[in-house]
Amino acid sequence: MSSITALCSNQQTLSGAGSLQELPAILAHTPGDALLFASPSFLKGPHWSDLSTSLDSHLVGIVEVTEEASPQQLDAWVATWRGRCRTVIAIGGGSTLDAGKAFSTLACHPLPTQRYLEKVGDTPLNGDRLALIAIPTTAGTGSEVTQNAVVTDTQVLKTKASLRHPHLVPDYAILDARLMKGTPAHILAQCGIDAFTHLFEAYLSRSASPLIHALSTTGLALFVEAWPNLALDDEVGEVAREKMLNASWLGGLCLASAGLGVIHGIAGEIGAYKTWHHGKVCGQLLLPFFDLLADSDNDPQQQLLHSLNHRLFPLAQQQFPAQHLKLWIMDNACSPFWQSEFTLSADEVTALAQRSTNKNSLVDYSATQRATLITQAWQTAG
Repeated sequence: MSSITALCSNQQTLSGAGSLQELPAILAHTPGDALLFASPSFLKGPHWSDLSTSLDSHLVGIVEVTEEASPQQLDAWVATWRGRCRTVIAIGGGSTLDAGKAFSTLACHPLPTQRYLEKVGDTPLNGDRLALIAIPTTAGTGSEVTQNAVVTDTQVLKTKASLRHPHLVPDYAILDARLMKGTPAHILAQCGIDAFTHLFEAYLSRSASPLIHALSTTGLALFVEAWPNLALDDEVGEVAREKMLNASWLGGLCLASAGLGVIHGIAGEIGAYKTWHHGKVCGQLLLPFFDLLADSDNDPQQQLLHSLNHRLFPLAQQQFPAQHLKLWIMDNACSPFWQSEFTLSADEVTALAQRSTNKNSLVDYSATQRATLITQAWQTAG
């Protein structure tokens, strides 16, 4: 018997070229007095120039987000803006969306951020938040439809943890792939492989239901259609980026329901200590994970892999679907996301392997296997 599936999605999701222009009309139906969280690249770009005049009457201020928000930053933003806004707009990559999402709920809660964080906190969120509109400018995290906001503290708490509640799913998501135009190829690849990992780990999750398998497979099919053309500066590239943006949204929907796996179980711990791009970290772990899958003797896992390979590549059936998928992703990437100049010490590898978890992986991987994934993804020194 399949598990019960709980899906929490946006009240409205607008998708398609030009959908950003609907933002002023959406604001007419929200409480008003909006605070904008935005990435510097968006604020310097042409879309903000076109949009800013129509938003002036709605905005009480702008917060620039340059990195993953820390508890200290969030507490400072709450101290400055609490009571001064009733709507939050977040436009940018995953870090920007998570910062806006986190602020939207913390502004309605009395305690410091740390008290509400998973892993280290002692108080659950009650679900209260400000009205929330999320507009991604990258296709990877799916934060515009997830129930969590990632908070990272590499200095004090040494943790990467989430604020989590079903009400953290934004009211509105706007998916306008035009916002991705001009994004460097390496960023497109790093974000895109993050979207793939979300979909793939949700598909292989022990909590995945037939509905999640259907949704994640649809997202993975969009990924396959988009991946080879993601960085093209023409109409084909525009279509590919729109498909990847929709795949990313589906990835967020699936991970929020079925959870993720060992790749994110490791990546989350790395993010607590290293300021490395999260999508790149996932991508570097993904390739040795394919090798681990190829050697797996878990029948349900192998059946899922063969079923997925048949759906994605019906004319290229392979005896070893994990290896086929690995090589296809590498051969068609617009940038080699697996290359890295970073290293980890032997002590860091041991600590990461011990602290990391399997999350919702269908197979329980040992600390030794997790250490092997890490050492195959990064060179070790010392």
